[in-house]
Amino acid sequence: MATCLRLRSCRAARLWTRGRGYAGDSAGLSATLLRTDGFVGGRWLPAAAAFPVHDPASGAELGMVADCGVPEARAAVRTAYEAFCSWRGVSAKEKSSLLRKWYDLMIQNKDDLARIITAESGKPLKEAQGEILYSALFLEWFSEEARRIYGDIIYTPAKERRALVLKQPLGVAAVITPLANRAGIPPGVYNVIPCSQKKAKEVGEALCTDPLVSKISFTGSTTTGKILLHHAADSVKRVSMELGGHAPFIVFDSANVDQAVAGAMASKFRNSGQTCVCSNRFLVQKGIHDSFVKKFAEAIKTNLHVGSGFEERTTQGPLINEKAVEKVEKHVSDAISKGATIVTGGKRHPLGKNFFEPTLLSNVTRDMLCSHEETFGPLAPVIKFDTEEEAVAIANATDVGLAGYFYSQDPAQIWRVAEQLEVGMVGVNEGLISSVECPFGGVKQSGLGREGSRYGIDEYLELKYVCFGGL
Repeated sequence: MATCLRLRSCRAARLWTRGRGYAGDSAGLSATLLRTDGFVGGRWLPAAAAFPVHDPASGAELGMVADCGVPEARAAVRTAYEAFCSWRGVSAKEKSSLLRKWYDLMIQNKDDLARIITAESGKPLKEAQGEILYSALFLEWFSEEARRIYGDIIYTPAKERRALVLKQPLGVAAVITPLANRAGIPPGVYNVIPCSQKKAKEVGEALCTDPLVSKISFTGSTTTGKILLHHAADSVKRVSMELGGHAPFIVFDSANVDQAVAGAMASKFRNSGQTCVCSNRFLVQKGIHDSFVKKFAEAIKTNLHVGSGFEERTTQGPLINEKAVEKVEKHVSDAISKGATIVTGGKRHPLGKNFFEPTLLSNVTRDMLCSHEETFGPLAPVIKFDTEEEAVAIANATDVGLAGYFYSQDPAQIWRVAEQLEVGMVGVNEGLISSVECPFGGVKQSGLGREGSRYGIDEYLELKYVCFGGL
């Protein structure tokens, strides 16, 4: 297992637990929950500069977070490398125990952690609680997998030789991601470097080019991922990339409409449509189209409630910032100008500048922006299609391929479409597919590598072949 360095730069920096800081009453947070410094070598370290993090629902300032730069990043890399020299020799059982302790701490503090997420991102508190549980389950899973990293013995043609394959820790991993936490991990093994968007480019480049970093893992946009890949290529670093998506949601004539609508609600409107696996295009076969659109609209109007994430009734919080709202507006206005029809929603919500109504569009065509760009917001565009071949062609006509969903009761069709969709993950009659036991990742320009599952741990291991002669 590698030592870890996390760069916090995606949209906003998560505020840490148990420290100093300030949160407005609108966020429902106590000042004792916030920690705003970097974390390097087992110590909390301030930076020369700081940047504000705001509650997207109210606009209130939650705190000023350390704005680390290239010097802090390089110092953290050296700290992580020095820690790795001893960490690599720690037994699998001890590493397993530490990860399990980390999991236990997250579960013990899940409510406080969820409140921090809701304050920072605006998502409903119940969703934030689910995010914490899902994140913690990765720690539980890998605490168990840490003791199951096995190699191989290979019998060669030469009788006097034996071949051994070892799996060894990769080294320092720089993880650029929107989530982090800590537990009783040895100093330097786990470090956190927060920075503003203004500094993210130079800090990201520093991490990707540092010779002491062996691995880059990034979660974010395809555009940024390509830049990081370019920097990592100069030193031939291992990379994992979880990038953008444009998930199709296909409903065939044989589908159970009620089940399809329930799946559509789950896959589209979590976190107000702001997840990488949210459905972005709804392809509905002509025989079932009108029924699906009608029931989908009824479900949106009945079950979705816009508001602050701290309000119990809320299912749809704000978007992360006004730029995100403007993109949804742009996609809606473009679709309307080209002939689409608003079934429900379609405009900003009166609650505030970062709120947008859950929106359903019909009569959508392939030339509209929402048909070939990821919206990343609460917009559900419906495209009518005639044949299975047409649906698969539309679904695959993109340069990304993270998740895909479809509903059908035809067994033969299920096998055909599941195999033909050019995505890394497929939901068949299911709108929620993420699980720590299963490989998460995409194809095409949606990324490289996999997270979770027994495959995910291999992303942080090197294979070493040892040949024994003269036996």
